[in-house]
Amino acid sequence: MRTQEFQYLDLVADVLDRGDERIDRTGVGTRSLFGAMTRFDLSKGQVPILTTKRVYWKPAVKEMLWFLTGDTNIQSLLREDVRIWSDWPLATYRRETGEQIDQLTFEQRIVEDDAFAARWGDLGPVYGKQWRRWLGSDGSEHDQIATLVDTLKTNPASRRMLFHGWNVAELGQMALPPCHMVYQYHVTSDGRLNCLLFQRSVDLLLGAPFNFVGATALQLMLAQQAGLTPGELVWVAGDAHLYLNHLDQAREQLSREPRAFPTMRLIRHADSIDDYRIGDFVVEGYDPHPAIKADVAV
Repeated sequence: MRTQEFQYLDLVADVLDRGDERIDRTGVGTRSLFGAMTRFDLSKGQVPILTTKRVYWKPAVKEMLWFLTGDTNIQSLLREDVRIWSDWPLATYRRETGEQIDQLTFEQRIVEDDAFAARWGDLGPVYGKQWRRWLGSDGSEHDQIATLVDTLKTNPASRRMLFHGWNVAELGQMALPPCHMVYQYHVTSDGRLNCLLFQRSVDLLLGAPFNFVGATALQLMLAQQAGLTPGELVWVAGDAHLYLNHLDQAREQLSREPRAFPTMRLIRHADSIDDYRIGDFVVEGYDPHPAIKADVAV
């Protein structure tokens, strides 16, 4: 039986077989294809947490919750033991100070020293800032998430239910321009909430599995807030790539047989989109193959 996970595995295999190989911004090099789509049905409770390798779903959900706060400093993430954003500010610190500090020491200083965190832990106006405090040309701030929740409740037939992070005027200030750029939502006549996520650039081995989980968690929260049920998560990629130092790991993952997706549910009805916590999410039936380690390209 071909499970939903084969959509992802087929894409990885396609990139390995016929991807265009070139040097990228990081210098590591990629093999990539332009344009891809997967569709995951969330309506029966199953969610796209990949089983052909262990995906640490809690950090992915914590990252999404962090985005929703509007915070852009990694201190709060590190205090939740989420280390996925450390590479970029660490590289900046090493480059600007000349100190070849190790990552663990850098992260510890961020956690313990507020002044150090304020100077070196901020990522610039990345996702959360754009989602919750987009700055208009007149100086006014726009909370895209609050507007989305309100529209889902009051005008679910709208075709304008979306938010995005590609603020051209502020791209140069960001540690990393947004990869998962645009989230658009659609409500069916029978009350199902669908999401289309457009991702301009995606590291298929490390990034996509996290993005699937984060987008799913957000869809569940939005559905609950608007009194809807989850429908489809449609994921669309622009540049879908494997880094050249991930090819062996990708082949290892492809050699494994997918298992049934687990379920994810919310065990508490939060008062607002700002009130969710990691303990509100329960994943059941997750039986993955072992984790596959790979380096992040910075």
